[in-house]
Amino acid sequence: MWHGTMCWCVKTDAGYFLKSALDVYREMLLLYLDQGRQQVNSLCADLEPWQIIGVTVLTTLGGVWARGFLFQQESLESRMKKQCFRLIRKIPYVGVAIQSQLNKALDDMSVSLCTLKEGMSYTHQLPSTGLSQVQVLDLIREYQTLNDVQWEKGWVSGAVYWGDETLTKLLVKVYGDFAWSNPLHPDIFPGVRKMEAEVVRMTCSLFHGGPESCGTVTSGGTESILMACKAYRDMAYERGIKHPEIVAPKSVHAAFDKAAHYFGMKLVHIALDKDTMKVDVKAMKRAINRNTAMLVCSAPQFPHGIIDPVEEVANLAVRYKLPLHVDACLGGFLIGFMAKAGYPLAPFDFRVKGVTSMSADTHKYGYAPKGSSVILYSDKKYRHYQYFVAPNWQGGIYASPSIAGSRPGGIIAACWATMMHMGESGYVDATQKIISTARTIKTEVRKIRGVFVFGDPEVSVVAMGSEDFDIFRLSNALGSKGWNLNTLQYPSSIHICCTVLHTQPGVAERFVSDVREQVAIIMKNPKEKTTGMGAIYGMAQSIPDRSMVTEISCGFLDCLYSTEVHKPTPPAAHMNGNDTQVVPKAQSHPDLIEVFEEKLFVDGIPPAGLHPLGVAEQRQEAELGFGSAGSGSGLGLGWSGSGLVWDWADSGGVDFIQSGGTAAAAAAGPVLVAPAEA
Repeated sequence: MWHGTMCWCVKTDAGYFLKSALDVYREMLLLYLDQGRQQVNSLCADLEPWQIIGVTVLTTLGGVWARGFLFQQESLESRMKKQCFRLIRKIPYVGVAIQSQLNKALDDMSVSLCTLKEGMSYTHQLPSTGLSQVQVLDLIREYQTLNDVQWEKGWVSGAVYWGDETLTKLLVKVYGDFAWSNPLHPDIFPGVRKMEAEVVRMTCSLFHGGPESCGTVTSGGTESILMACKAYRDMAYERGIKHPEIVAPKSVHAAFDKAAHYFGMKLVHIALDKDTMKVDVKAMKRAINRNTAMLVCSAPQFPHGIIDPVEEVANLAVRYKLPLHVDACLGGFLIGFMAKAGYPLAPFDFRVKGVTSMSADTHKYGYAPKGSSVILYSDKKYRHYQYFVAPNWQGGIYASPSIAGSRPGGIIAACWATMMHMGESGYVDATQKIISTARTIKTEVRKIRGVFVFGDPEVSVVAMGSEDFDIFRLSNALGSKGWNLNTLQYPSSIHICCTVLHTQPGVAERFVSDVREQVAIIMKNPKEKTTGMGAIYGMAQSIPDRSMVTEISCGFLDCLYSTEVHKPTPPAAHMNGNDTQVVPKAQSHPDLIEVFEEKLFVDGIPPAGLHPLGVAEQRQEAELGFGSAGSGSGLGLGWSGSGLVWDWADSGGVDFIQSGGTAAAAAAGPVLVAPAEA
């Protein structure tokens, strides 16, 4: 009993002293507040009430304006730069000179993009009477002749991911059967509704989605990304976030920039680790704030083919209760099969706690026709934020799952048919071939002195850079050999995106051989100035006024819709300084092979000075479309270590052909010449 009484007394004393201390601090606070009140009153003693009210209103409005000015979707630094460059362009003569150069660039672009073949023109009005099917098909074949890029042979990075003839015939038949269908009317076209639901469910299963996983079919990767961002923006609004932010790697697809622009969000780019090219997770953590609406990872990202550390970012998503989108638009239908193809990866899909959505393009490595992709969610509650519903429209209750209202049921049917035709075994087999080819290229390119591979790409993209020379020179050089690669910026780089077409016999070997050969040539003079398209790419990323790049890009888009006929211009200087340019096969001499046999070789023996390759080898190179064309009517042919060269000799004049540092003169008329070996 005594111990209990003692304890009660101690507690009572402690409470008394705590109350006394709080009373002291309360009195001090009231004293300071009273002193402050007296000082404010003394300062306002000589002011009239209207003055006090006016100052208060102006100060409040000024604060609101300052907050709005400082905290916008676009950073203050970016806006200040834009304003600075606008003022510079208003300076007399300076603005005129800049605009003159821009106009010239746009004119050159228009000519290069919109020049038609001799005798071709644009249609500006509907024909007065409809054309017959035969006439329409004849025109279609004429339009097809404008295509000079031989993607079928595997010389193009990405773009066309297969093009199998058997699959193409199936897709044409399926699309024809559903050409008039529209999933906007599921009661009229229930078959399309069933196929779309099955495409989504098959893709959910591929990425280990649970019973509540769901999604929709979209028109492409951009729309899939837009839908995820729209869903998470609306979620953020519901949580009281007025200015939602997307926190994503710097390497993330530009569709996230588009989403931020369209939906009034702010895109916060996170730097990459310079060695791995993966997102810096610690920097991403620091970027998370009360406005963060979503986190993003790529699997893989487009520029360098690197998979971001999904599990680490997912831990952040769980910790801060944020949705995480994994963008697998490019390689989704590869990484989903890589484990079964013998190339296991770290978990990246719905197996990872925290991943709430994924995007994957069925029209890339899913091999469906262009215009189809899938956006997936781990739970239906997320998909509901993607939907749009107009309940009060006079036309009835309007509801759509994605941006489009009417959608082509034929594309959905063709996508479904592709997936059913390929099956798991077909996808696994294609994946094994592509990954094996990409890793062979990665391994061999790493052996070439003068270039390096960015990070450690695990999927289909291999990106190259150089510390010794401008990598865009290599892009030019490979372009002259017939390759069509992707050029990248920040940092300068180029990449090849391997597809089924690159798994054809000899394609990967030829690519590595051409890279090795051209790098060796460039390394002889690594500091030489870049010309041609490579110089344009380099200039574009070095222009501090990005609005100029935007203006040129808008001009490029305008050119795509131009129906003005431009006359062909004389070829510009070759990238190596010679007055030659690569000529596609479609523009080559129609009897080039016969010319080889009839004029160049006599009894199967080449003339003196010609590199001693057989006729069959010369024929192969001619079919590849290597060569250069000048002006005039005479044909000049030659071969050196850097490839086949040919030119037209001016009538009555002399023309020069140069290859590998050697030159020869072509006399007047159709005289065939060959450069001496270097």
